[in-house]
Amino acid sequence: MSHRPEPPPSHVCAAFGVRGVEPEPLDGGPAWLCGEVVLRPASNPAEAAWIAQTLDALRVPDLRLARPLRSTDGRWVVAGWSATRHLEGRPEPRHDEVIAVSLRLHGATADLQRPRFVDARRDVFSVADRLAWDEDDEPLDPTKGGRLFEMLSVLRKPIGLQPQVVHGDLFGNVLFAGDTAPGIIDFTPYWRPAEWAAAVVAVDSLAWGGADTGLVERWQHLADWPQVLLRAMLFRLAVNALHPMATPESLEGLQRAYQTIAPLL
Repeated sequence: MSHRPEPPPSHVCAAFGVRGVEPEPLDGGPAWLCGEVVLRPASNPAEAAWIAQTLDALRVPDLRLARPLRSTDGRWVVAGWSATRHLEGRPEPRHDEVIAVSLRLHGATADLQRPRFVDARRDVFSVADRLAWDEDDEPLDPTKGGRLFEMLSVLRKPIGLQPQVVHGDLFGNVLFAGDTAPGIIDFTPYWRPAEWAAAVVAVDSLAWGGADTGLVERWQHLADWPQVLLRAMLFRLAVNALHPMATPESLEGLQRAYQTIAPLL
């Protein structure tokens, strides 16, 4: 049985200046729409505040960012919820454009300082990220991706790319609306090379977005492309193996992605 996410309390909507409006689940949750305000659970208030402060100051030509909102008393997080303005648009299978958006965004984030909360995170995605880069050790279910992870992990070679703040989950979080600039939502910060973030988009697009097999070849001019693709593949395999809601279909998608990137490794 699917679990419907809990809506924000009415006082949270009011705290961000919205009254008399019932929150509506946005694309099934966990985000909720209150008028023109999008509320998201902020399980890590320090991270949520850092994201809000960073995006509030960030300017990226030809991109729309979901701008953070302060509460009426100046807070970025209220009762475990953060807020942004609603961006018009929908995700579309424009995979090369999303990779181009990734590179444009990360040109603007290249000088940001490493967030202090990154090393302390122990959620599934953060553990999977460290496993992909051989910075952690955790047993992985072989039937959910661990077997392929183990097989591919021996192919890792050192890379010389510089880590920086990147949005590590752009697939499905870039919105298109007619001729307007692409919009970016749900900023998920990682401390990895910009090329890796582009590679995650490529792997996700191949696995679950119906991307054509030429996608990875069109971006192979990026530095250390085979190795960042490998780490993106390992990252998603580790997420699948660790995540309690992973499905056989999600693993099948990753296996399809592997078949496409295997000749480059």
